[in-house]
Amino acid sequence: MSKPAVLASVLLMLSGCASVEPWVKPYERDKLADPIMAFGRHPVALQHVAHVRDSREAAKGANGSGGGGCGCN
Repeated sequence: MSKPAVLASVLLMLSGCASVEPWVKPYERDKLADPIMAFGRHPVALQHVAHVRDSREAAKGANGSGGGGCGCN
């Protein structure tokens, strides 16, 4: 490829990054906050299950819960 063609393709690719807009408009956020959009029906129960799983799998983690494998935290 020639230099002008490479330059034109680079400029074309960089122009795609010029106008980044949020995917969700502020007036559409209420639809995402609807309980039907949650991953599970009972978020408190899901947090408890995640805590128990993290306590048992002490090597895992990185979900924000601390402690070791005994589950006594």
